[in-house]
Amino acid sequence: MSSRPGRHFLQIPGPSNSPDRILAAMAKPTMDHRGPDFGIFGKKLLNDIRGIFRTKQPVIIYPSSGTGAWEAALVNLFQPGDRLLMIETGQFATLWQDLALRLGLDVEFISGDWRRGVQPEEVEEKLKADSGKTIKGICMVHNETSTGATSRVFDVRKAIDAAGHDALFLVDSISGIGCADYRHDEWGVDVTIGGSQKGLMTPPGLGMNVIGPKALQVSQTGGVRRSYWDWAAMLELNSGGYFPYTPATNLLYGLREAIDMLNEEGLENTFVRHERLASAARQAVQAWGLEMQIEVADERSNVLTAVRVPDGCDADHVRAVILKNFDVSLGNGLGKVKGKVFRIGHLGDFNEPMLLGTLAAVETGLRLANVPHQSGGVDAAMRYLADTA
Repeated sequence: MSSRPGRHFLQIPGPSNSPDRILAAMAKPTMDHRGPDFGIFGKKLLNDIRGIFRTKQPVIIYPSSGTGAWEAALVNLFQPGDRLLMIETGQFATLWQDLALRLGLDVEFISGDWRRGVQPEEVEEKLKADSGKTIKGICMVHNETSTGATSRVFDVRKAIDAAGHDALFLVDSISGIGCADYRHDEWGVDVTIGGSQKGLMTPPGLGMNVIGPKALQVSQTGGVRRSYWDWAAMLELNSGGYFPYTPATNLLYGLREAIDMLNEEGLENTFVRHERLASAARQAVQAWGLEMQIEVADERSNVLTAVRVPDGCDADHVRAVILKNFDVSLGNGLGKVKGKVFRIGHLGDFNEPMLLGTLAAVETGLRLANVPHQSGGVDAAMRYLADTA
């Protein structure tokens, strides 16, 4: 392939762009993960990551993908045959359900049309019907990157309480952490699942479990036999800043830098920035006369925007045209929406010129791909950004 000028625009909804500060931090020599310097480094890192999740509880960091963090949460808490309530909001909720089924868990899956987030009243209804308290856990995705839906975690917690149910509450916020408001402690979450490659701006390879007191207590007698994923082994060595096996040391360097960057900006400022850029992207989509995958405005994600193409058009063809002509990568449609949507990521290390460049490539690509639309999307986004500067 011939060299292309300029920088590639990676505007998928994760992995997100890793800023130069994080890449430079990762380039430092690997230190002895059993030496005293690592203990100091690890202890501070494991303490400081709590602030990003808004928690005082322990955060375990695995050398894994988010899928590994899903599995870790399940095997530390549940045994084959245990009943879970999970909610279909998109591809990632479906994949988590598939994983649970492979582990031998009994899953009741609340079906959805992939155009809404979790509906708390449906959760409350299911739990009230469970008079025998046979449901051991409720699993939901906070920010569903396949559709662009952000669900109301705290409202689901209130629904669980209103039903008088004692099931554990597990939330995947892999793509929410560092982008959208999230409060593990205040929202009464028992286990939060996180990952390095979205709002934390670090390359893929770190999976996270935030463990509340109730979940920790259950894990001491529950779950299945485990080794790599065992919370107890991790927590024992984490107390001194160490890990029970070789950690992804250089990724941890990057995560350390990411935490510092988020704290320098201020988490609240980070959330406002994401909301503003997402709103500008939605202004563009509306001006194009195209439809967003998520129907309810209050449930639209500030992490990404999933755009539906008109009937008879192929979203993957649109993406291919944009990549070929402008070196911009957009997210593809997954599962039920394959070929029907393309996804614009606006998360992590991201600002106004990056958004406008991406939207300009999309608007021009729509024209080149002969997708019926109206012009003026970029102008609408620019007006919004100017008005809210």
